[in-house]
Amino acid sequence: MALLTDLLNLDLSGSTEKIIAEYIWIGGSGMDLRSKARTLPGPVSDPSKLPKWNYDGSSTGQAPGEDSEVILYPQAIFKDPFRRGNNILVMCDCYTPAGEPIPTNKRNAAAKIFSNPAVAAEEPWYGIEQEYTLLQKDINWPLGWPVGGFPGPQGPYYCSIGAEKSFGRDIVDSHYKACLFAGINISGINGEVMPGQWEFQVGPSVGISAGDQVWVARYILERITEIAGVVVTFDPKPIPGDWNGAGAHTNYSTESMRKDGGFEVIVAAVEKLKLRHKEHIAAYGEGNERRLTGKHETADIHTFSWGVANRGASIRVGRETEQNGKGYFEDRRPASNMDPYVVTAMIADTTLLWKP
Repeated sequence: MALLTDLLNLDLSGSTEKIIAEYIWIGGSGMDLRSKARTLPGPVSDPSKLPKWNYDGSSTGQAPGEDSEVILYPQAIFKDPFRRGNNILVMCDCYTPAGEPIPTNKRNAAAKIFSNPAVAAEEPWYGIEQEYTLLQKDINWPLGWPVGGFPGPQGPYYCSIGAEKSFGRDIVDSHYKACLFAGINISGINGEVMPGQWEFQVGPSVGISAGDQVWVARYILERITEIAGVVVTFDPKPIPGDWNGAGAHTNYSTESMRKDGGFEVIVAAVEKLKLRHKEHIAAYGEGNERRLTGKHETADIHTFSWGVANRGASIRVGRETEQNGKGYFEDRRPASNMDPYVVTAMIADTTLLWKP
């Protein structure tokens, strides 16, 4: 095993200029991440300089067997925390051989919204709070929970320390450092209300980069849990009953919101979000109705509400934002399994482009 570890940690820089590029894409379910690696002749920092690639879409639920080729377009580059050196992770989106985005490619439509001059001029910032739950492998039961049983009620676990309250910190800290190494703007982590549940935050990120960074952070997390022999789930309500669900609260601001007088801009944007509540809920993640019940720090899925410092509302405006008269707001509706390309672009579209 020592030899295997030595080989995994082998530094190639002294023997070759070649690098390994791990191409990452989203599979047919819209949540499953796939990847494969290729050798490149030397370091690359610009995704437009990377070659396109292809894969068998019939094996990922994205193409029929008789016409199975799907083309990967490199879109964003990150340093590879697993292979290190000059090796890279490459976030891709997926197209037909004719150059049309396939149905599961949500990045393409999002990029069009973010490249709209009216959106680009407002420089939308996002901060995404990604919650997730760690499960014991083979039994799909939260990490640290007794097999077939339950821990004590919620209360002691949020931001906790101690072996009887905090489960999986080695995975969480490994992920934190790996994301920083990769160049992801991860801004923090914390233990969540339900034991075995954690959160990381990505942002502030501008426009399409928010989606790229969240997806690659999810990829790194899945790779680390693979090594640890633990399963990560982004299910919005992994355990029924009196246990918190998992969300992906999305914090948002525009240049106009960040300037003096921005509070009025925020209120106007929230009113537009209210008018499109059903459309947003439909795009905010599968199974979200199990989470948005009006309990456990959520608003009821059928009712739009907003308030200052209210964690039981659909939209929360921070107390500091109200006092300063400018800042940002938090959309608390997205589920943990939401697609960040869809959610970030939809918020920008509704608040900046949509005319009621």
